[in-house]
Amino acid sequence: MKLLSVAVPCYNSQAYMRHCIDVLLQGGEEVEILIVNDGSSDDTATIAEEYQEKYPFIVRAIHQENGGHGAAVMTGLHNATGKYFKVVDSDDWLDEDAYAKVLAELRGLEQQGTWTDLFICNYVYEKVSANLQRPIRYTNALPEKRLLRWQDVGHFRKGQYLLMHAVIYRTELLRECQLDLPRHTFYVDNLFVYLPLPYVKYLYYLNVDLYRYFIGREDQSVQEQVMIKRIDQQLRVNGLMLEKVQLAKVTDKRLQSYMYNYLEIITTISSILCIRSGTAENLAKKEALWEMIRTKHPWEYRRLRKGIFGRVMNWNTPFGRWAAVQAYKIGQKLVGFN
Repeated sequence: MKLLSVAVPCYNSQAYMRHCIDVLLQGGEEVEILIVNDGSSDDTATIAEEYQEKYPFIVRAIHQENGGHGAAVMTGLHNATGKYFKVVDSDDWLDEDAYAKVLAELRGLEQQGTWTDLFICNYVYEKVSANLQRPIRYTNALPEKRLLRWQDVGHFRKGQYLLMHAVIYRTELLRECQLDLPRHTFYVDNLFVYLPLPYVKYLYYLNVDLYRYFIGREDQSVQEQVMIKRIDQQLRVNGLMLEKVQLAKVTDKRLQSYMYNYLEIITTISSILCIRSGTAENLAKKEALWEMIRTKHPWEYRRLRKGIFGRVMNWNTPFGRWAAVQAYKIGQKLVGFN
């Protein structure tokens, strides 16, 4: 069995996938690199085959019809043979020194005859156009280099939630929780992180800046105008987070609190994008989202509406919408997203 399987979803990635894969190759034969060509029309498939031919004990090239990011991640998971599973998008990369430390730590757990369900590292926003590097770290919330239960976890600040870039899951846990990401839908990385959390008993945090998250391309899915155009997909993910996990039934209060904060942030993003669009159609979608939460998820609704974000997002006056936008802009500057 491999120590780590890394799925690399690729769609027309010929311009940047080599950098990503070349760094991953430094993990040697402990690592399995699953290049998932998601119906590309450029030379992605040829490049994937080239790596598989050159590194047959490390790289597997997998080709499928286009199904979107979630479908590519699920294909990687279905084919993974490693004990742990990570996703690295083809336009991102890992820090080489941090990568070596992560593998050493995972190897150490194996040698001790133990394991963790969720291995967490830092990630770094790499906004090349603005020469911005902003690391997101968890030292305030997570004790380092030891197995943790949820009761050992401290307080996460607003906006300090775990993105897909920060996590490495135990592969069998993802299968046990029957993770199933929707096809042809962006923003499923939130589901990848969120849905397995109730199954996580043990966590492990290594304070290294592992994942380099490239942002700033005009066509990137997290650009605000792109997200507004894809608002239905954002709303779908938001809805699935509510549907698939009933927070009132999460018995561990520390985990429940963390998952609520995550849900609050995603719901805030959904709401503010509808407001930012400025269209009556999208404002109606925001109202429909909150009405759905009220009628189908009353526990979450009561919590969300009492929070400051819920109050601001539902202040349905021109001034209220202006205030919501200003709060969002402050968040952009503080966190550096989009």
